[in-house]
Amino acid sequence: MQSGRLEDAARLWSQVLAAAPEHPQALFHLGQHKLMQKDQAAALDLLERAAKADPAAPAIPLNVAFVYRASGNTAAEIAALDRALAIDPYFFPALLAKGTALNRAGRRKLAAQVYKAALTIAPPDDQLVPEMRKQLELARKNVAEDAEQLDRHLEARIEGFRSQQTVSGVRRAEMCKDVILGRRKVYVQQPSMLHFPELPAIQFYDREMFDWLLALEACTDAIRAEFLNAYGKDNGAFVPYVDHPEGAPLNQWQELNRSSRWSVLFLWKDGQRMDEACARCPVTAAAVEAAPQAHIPNFAPTANFSVLAPRTRIPPHTGSTNVRLIVHLPLIVPDGCTYRVGNETRVWEEGKAWVFDDTIEHEAWNGSDEPRVILMFDIWNPLLSPAERQVISALLNGLQSYYGADAPVQFGG
Repeated sequence: MQSGRLEDAARLWSQVLAAAPEHPQALFHLGQHKLMQKDQAAALDLLERAAKADPAAPAIPLNVAFVYRASGNTAAEIAALDRALAIDPYFFPALLAKGTALNRAGRRKLAAQVYKAALTIAPPDDQLVPEMRKQLELARKNVAEDAEQLDRHLEARIEGFRSQQTVSGVRRAEMCKDVILGRRKVYVQQPSMLHFPELPAIQFYDREMFDWLLALEACTDAIRAEFLNAYGKDNGAFVPYVDHPEGAPLNQWQELNRSSRWSVLFLWKDGQRMDEACARCPVTAAAVEAAPQAHIPNFAPTANFSVLAPRTRIPPHTGSTNVRLIVHLPLIVPDGCTYRVGNETRVWEEGKAWVFDDTIEHEAWNGSDEPRVILMFDIWNPLLSPAERQVISALLNGLQSYYGADAPVQFGG
């Protein structure tokens, strides 16, 4: 707004104030006008009167803070910003301004904490005025520098304990530190169908819990050969893994629904052994049967060869239940293939299996020009007792018998 228009607006607000001496908007706008004119005493008087007239408006104490900032009174500026945040703790301009004031006062650690809160609710940069964008960039820089300093401080505290921990213990400690530093998001179980209470949300399980993995991995070459034979002779037996019916909400599966870009050959499906496929792949079938498969009539186990086409991404999603875990045995892994479960991203290595909880958000990428192939199957969550497994089977089949064929219960992946 040009200078002349500002003066016109000030005259109009002055007329309003003459008619209504405690009109909050008139006091507020005239206070802003006086601040622009660098008449800090008059601005402060008008804005404090506005705050009394409208104590629920956080923008008024925010502007009081601007007056104190202009006069160099940082302590009073922070106090005024605290008044604004007492009215609305999520008032972004006040959070950002408080972080800036604390940073200016040399209180960088507290500034970083306030800046973090501001960054979590910050609108996109292109929606901010240049001055606020500049403050936001300062906020990001301050938070990053504080994280580096805190990292060094925490590292010095825990370094001596590494020799006392297992490899997995060191990894979990590092992940815990990364969560503190804001480098990792915490993910929880989000089963789409059945949640069994009090099972921990473990992204990738420790190998030591599954002594049969070594025997499975020892069969990698034979299993790969069986896959190549099956795929070469009849790749038509491989079907799309994502196969939603017409009219079903597809959401993130729009691109992969009924697509051969992610195809599988089932060895077991929803508890049924696919005898023909198993007969063609006897080593694979025996290796899977040697694992603690999740036997739930009509629902599990499921096992398949999973083929992900070149330049294909499986979008973030979660599985149906935490009563089972998923095993991957990588068979053919070109460069550029990665897998994320929760806040941990790994690269498949041919012949090296892993076990994970698929109710935690996960996704996959094949960034190469060749197919990626794994053997994938489910096992019981090892933290379930035999009695609990029986209850789970009874519950799932109870659901199925209740709804019947008209509304079949979908287990799936």
